[in-house]
Amino acid sequence: MGRPITDTDRRAVRRHHAAGMTRNAIAKKINRSTSTVSNLAKELGLSFERGPEVVAATEARRIDLAARRTLLAEQLHQDAEKLRAQLWEPTTYGEFAGKDGTWQHVDLAQPRFADQRQIIAATGTAIQQSLKLAPAEGGEGSDQVRSMLGALGEALTRAADDDGGDDGG
Repeated sequence: MGRPITDTDRRAVRRHHAAGMTRNAIAKKINRSTSTVSNLAKELGLSFERGPEVVAATEARRIDLAARRTLLAEQLHQDAEKLRAQLWEPTTYGEFAGKDGTWQHVDLAQPRFADQRQIIAATGTAIQQSLKLAPAEGGEGSDQVRSMLGALGEALTRAADDDGGDDGG
């Protein structure tokens, strides 16, 4: 059984509450549990509810997270654009080959077909994820566009999965 609650504890809770201290800070200050401080506050008609402050803080957090999601969605769109550009860029493939393990490479006008499929799948994934973070907005037909983009992303992902690691060469 804990030590008895005293009038000194009650006065301390009232004084610290009036000073704006939190329940946890008061508990630490008077060396009591938070539940004891809560019970004393209730007995004294005090409350640690910070309704307006909590609502404002929650709304600020919601706004901040929405802004961060929008930024991340934009970055994913940029990633998708960079990935898509790789489809038609010259590329160099290299590997160690032969019994001596010498480095050999070949320059190609564009990536091999299997690599292009993987690039398209990654592009589709980036677009899909960006749309989940910040759905496309628009007027008439926007639902149809979102549905079409979602189906395209899923088809690209399936195509990459069907590849089964084939390097096409």
